Amino acid sequence: MAIDIDGQKDMLGIWVGQSEGANYWLGIMTELKNRGLQDILIAAVDGLKGFPEAIESVFPGCQVQQCIIHQIRNTIRFVASKNQKEFMKDLKLVYQAPTEEAGLMNLEKLDEKWGEKYPFPIKSWRNNWDNLAVFFKYPAELRKMIYTTNAVENLHRQFRKVTKNRSVFPNDDALTKMIYLAYRDIAKKWKTTLPNWGMIIPNYLLDLRNDLHRSYKNHLPFTQTLGQSLLKTQLLKRSWVFLYKKIKNTTLTLLANNCLF
Repeated sequence: MAIDIDGQKDMLGIWVGQSEGANYWLGIMTELKNRGLQDILIAAVDGLKGFPEAIESVFPGCQVQQCIIHQIRNTIRFVASKNQKEFMKDLKLVYQAPTEEAGLMNLEKLDEKWGEKYPFPIKSWRNNWDNLAVFFKYPAELRKMIYTTNAVENLHRQFRKVTKNRSVFPNDDALTKMIYLAYRDIAKKWKTTLPNWGMIIPNYLLDLRNDLHRSYKNHLPFTQTLGQSLLKTQLLKRSWVFLYKKIKNTTLTLLANNCLF
């Protein structure tokens, strides 16, 4: 599932597989590239090892945001129940900080207080910080959209309402067709632009001028009116947010874009 330059949700494809991994996602990224997807600006993913590298190898310069909610869930598993409330209160100061610098400072304080008792969770935040801190670069309205993969999880809950009565499918095509038919009904509610999109677009474009120039320097002049040009040209082919999750034991990838294939 993704959001295009107009703030519209859509679905680009469905893939069914028995397992997932870096090579699996690399294959999907390559297929999308071959089908005409020119670029992904921001990719919001969970903590699958190797997935960010797979995206960046096909779409260089893509900003990969690791899901904060997944990271929190993985963190709290290693904290004793009696300390979880206090630990979470301190942890919130890290990911709710106004800037990346403030977030790092609060992470240091978290380490000073809890590092000796719970070294593994804090080490995980340090090791994944480059991908966890991407959303700090953007305005608050956009941060809310990319810091978590909850949007696609909500979509999958709607799919499960359709598939839960069928525990066994004769083949992958049967599952794919059922999900697609469900998508057609769900997509009828995706006709409106996302809230505050008119505020997000100008701020976001100003922050990403260099990236946009990198991808489209051969397509249009780089001027102060780039924001207006984007809404009128083939740049509508760019995908904004890339999210994925699982349905039961089947890997389902949903990508969306305003593409004209």
